[in-house]
Amino acid sequence: MTALRSDIPARLDRLPWSRWHWRVVIALGVAWILDGLEVTLVGSIGAVLERPDTLGLSASDIGWSGSIYIAGAVIGALVFGRLTDRLGRKKLFLLTLVVYTAGTLATAFSPNFAFFALCRFITGLGIGGEYAAINSAIDELIPARVRGRVNLAINGSFWIGAALGAGLSLVLLDARVIGPVWGWRAGFALGGVLAVAILLVRRHVPESPRWLVAHGRAEEAERIVAGIEAEVERQHGPLPAAQGHVTYTAARSNSPSMREVARVLLRRYKERSVVAAALMISQAFFYNAIFFTYALVLTRFYAVPEGSVALYIFPFALGNVLGPLLLGPLFDSVGRRKMIALTYVLAGIGLALTGWAFMMGWLDARSQALCWSAVFFLASAAASSAYLTVSEVFPLEMRAMAIAIFYAIDMGAGGFVAPVLFGALIETGSRGAVMVGYCIGAALVIVAGLLALRYAADAERKPLEEVAPPLSSEDGGER
Repeated sequence: MTALRSDIPARLDRLPWSRWHWRVVIALGVAWILDGLEVTLVGSIGAVLERPDTLGLSASDIGWSGSIYIAGAVIGALVFGRLTDRLGRKKLFLLTLVVYTAGTLATAFSPNFAFFALCRFITGLGIGGEYAAINSAIDELIPARVRGRVNLAINGSFWIGAALGAGLSLVLLDARVIGPVWGWRAGFALGGVLAVAILLVRRHVPESPRWLVAHGRAEEAERIVAGIEAEVERQHGPLPAAQGHVTYTAARSNSPSMREVARVLLRRYKERSVVAAALMISQAFFYNAIFFTYALVLTRFYAVPEGSVALYIFPFALGNVLGPLLLGPLFDSVGRRKMIALTYVLAGIGLALTGWAFMMGWLDARSQALCWSAVFFLASAAASSAYLTVSEVFPLEMRAMAIAIFYAIDMGAGGFVAPVLFGALIETGSRGAVMVGYCIGAALVIVAGLLALRYAADAERKPLEEVAPPLSSEDGGER
């Protein structure tokens, strides 16, 4: 196409919050609830699946199923992330939800380990793809002035799913309700039913007009934005005039090559890439320092019965949900760099102090859980800001791929390296050894927070095109 000046980004950013935005948030944001449901449900029913009257899995089988799920999530993020940049946000946030739905529903009918593992892989593919497609779409549809708080709240909703998964396991596995033989199957089936319901809502969410303009489909983008404006005007009255334009000098029918993606990440935005990697890796280690060892610490050091472990998930989940909700607005008002640094550093200090109290034997099961909940009030906002960072500081044409790459880094550190390390520390039976793990997690997030304070982008209340000009705009070309 010839050079095109478009005010579509400005028109989207100047919209007042409306019922239309709520529909987008609910339809797309449920991805994190589904992930939390999956992870916690599988963790809660692990012992049940070892029973001979269920699947008769071994402890090794349970471990492998978790690794297979993570492998699927990494592959799904990278494959579907690439397709999201190439084919559009809507096609992929529908496709990935269909893949997730098929995987989790099929899990409910698993006759053996091989089928169960395959279903976990397919479910992981869908969830990984969701992260790339959804984060891209949300950032491109939500007004710049509230992008931080909305993104943090949505990412924090993972823990609503975690609480839901813990609650479902307690109810469905109860012999007075369904019982362990069929209850675990019902849990996966209910997850699939929820996904089908969300699919019906999600199909009404439009394609990202920003993506359409950058790919030379300006007329289609104009129709979508005009429809959104008409709906918002019916609720709020006449809209103010949009201020600002983006000039696109060349249309892209395809997403950037991987060589170009690497060049942007490693050369043009190398400081942003270092910060993004540090934030993602450190929060992955941090979360696994607690969450991977959560049940083991309670059962081995505090003699909490295995059947009661799920009850301790609820205060932990509450702290994780409230942190992004209550602190999120500060990421838009105080600013990204200051709030990322503050939450990361304070969360690290909190974990170190809690680990010291644990090592000295000053805590019981209840006070330990409450301390963790307080620490993760901060840590959840910090971790959510990592996902916000990777989704808003790179150009539109490669946004989903950038999210996928850093998500894969996160999963590699959190899903493979950290569990091995912290599992070995727990096996020693030494409080001091566990404390070492806590100190590693604490040190990593403190360093990441300081890096963010120095090098993170000031993206608060700024249009995405100002934070990182599209590659197809006059400001986004190779320099």
